[in-house]
Amino acid sequence: MTTTTKYIFVTGGVTSSLGKGIIAASLAKLLQAQGYRTTIQKLDPYINVDPGTLNPYEHGECYVTDDGAETDLDLGHYERFLNVPTSQSNNVTTGRIYQSVIEKERRGEFLGKTVQVIPHITDEIKERIQILGKSGDYDIVITEIGGTVGDIESLPYIEAVRQLKWELGENNAIVIHLTLVPYLSAAGELKTKPTQHSVKTLMESGVQADVLVCRTEHDLPSDLRTKLALFCNVREEAVIQSIDASTIYDVPNLMLEQGLDKVVLKKLALKSDAPDLTQWNQFLKRHKNPNTEVTIGLIGKYVELQDSYKSILEAFIHAGAENEVKVHVESIHSEYINEDNVKAKLAHLDGVLVAPGFGERGIEGKIDVVKYVRENNMPFFGICLGMQMAVIEFSRNVLNLKDANSTEMNPNTENPVISLMEAQKDITDKGGTMRLGAWACDLKRDSIVEKVYKANTIQERHRHRYEFNNAYKNDIEAAGMVATGTNPDTGLVEVVEIPTHPWFVGVQYHPEYKSTVANPHPLFVAFVKAALKHKKKK
Repeated sequence: MTTTTKYIFVTGGVTSSLGKGIIAASLAKLLQAQGYRTTIQKLDPYINVDPGTLNPYEHGECYVTDDGAETDLDLGHYERFLNVPTSQSNNVTTGRIYQSVIEKERRGEFLGKTVQVIPHITDEIKERIQILGKSGDYDIVITEIGGTVGDIESLPYIEAVRQLKWELGENNAIVIHLTLVPYLSAAGELKTKPTQHSVKTLMESGVQADVLVCRTEHDLPSDLRTKLALFCNVREEAVIQSIDASTIYDVPNLMLEQGLDKVVLKKLALKSDAPDLTQWNQFLKRHKNPNTEVTIGLIGKYVELQDSYKSILEAFIHAGAENEVKVHVESIHSEYINEDNVKAKLAHLDGVLVAPGFGERGIEGKIDVVKYVRENNMPFFGICLGMQMAVIEFSRNVLNLKDANSTEMNPNTENPVISLMEAQKDITDKGGTMRLGAWACDLKRDSIVEKVYKANTIQERHRHRYEFNNAYKNDIEAAGMVATGTNPDTGLVEVVEIPTHPWFVGVQYHPEYKSTVANPHPLFVAFVKAALKHKKKK
């Protein structure tokens, strides 16, 4: 434990999508495994206040924290690696920074001064960076700066980093710069120029990189490392190779081999020990050496971009390792499913997950999927909208309410089995106004979920506006679909099951957000187990 909180800034150059989030999470894992209380935050340069109103095609999934913050998907990586919950303070956008500064100006907090990027915006950024450090909960705060060096929108963040490095003093703040070392197949060689230019661009803003992490497809030879160290003004030991890995969960071990943790701790004047990665490596061993495999259909409408369902895909990796099973996830676009082709698309699967989402597109395809798996006793897992589709399908085809629907899709339906929550009816703003964050749920005794969780009450994270309409609860339960989880304060239905089905569970919340390497989510573990059982029966 340190007496002063230390800060690590992770910047990126040349191109985005180099994997700053994974490098930050991997380094944090190595530091945590040596006893340092470590957290990670993400600073995003876009002007949206949060990613809550962004289409998943724009920015991947929107990740939700316990305290109801709609955040960048990198926070999912942070939690999955560290097994420590994040919060509102772990994700800051330019929109939130400017919103806060403008609100202060309107309240007269700047005493009539002209409000400028420097010092007012940069001061706000520095304040947000240090909130976690000043809490007393952490020894080390790793801050990932979104975007790339040289981008106009990133300049205030880089300037704030420059000021903080100077203010915090020697050994209290360092900068890791993640760059690309491309391989030109025509010439058969790795090129260092993009890294040199990226470091130069960073230095033009007054920031000297302390450590270089070089993304590469081929091993960096020692002479190339020496060249990079010389021209980028870093120690040779601080030139770290980040070679492409078969899974993101290999990266902590790759960074350990490269000595990233040792270099960082030395620069922060902290003691370095061998990290305890026993549990992590046990997970990796199970993940890489499965006994068998299953194929799960992921039915969604954003399937073209895998990051749209990042937490679900990672939860399957955790659950697969727990069961010593390789989970093949087959993404199927719900917009292209209908009664005529549903059997052809689903019959070979061992289980089906109907994914979350918003809006009318692809809804009827999801309903056709639910009907097929319900009638053919295939393991079913519905999340948020997926659970709502299960209720609609059951109401249409078992209760014979042919126009049953959600008021999200058809505001005029005569049978709104899913409808807008009372608290949502007068809301006009879209951003940050849904039912968000962790809510309690009481589970019915001897239900699938009660047996899975081994608990009577749970806390799970939400992100939705529409709910199960309790006016239809008695009729639905009498027909065989049972509400087995309810919110103790509102009575809102959180979980539905069909007890006569081998494994049919729909949940209003998002269990995928809480699945980590150390604690695979029990619902995903149980669903994969059910899929394996179904496969053996086929």
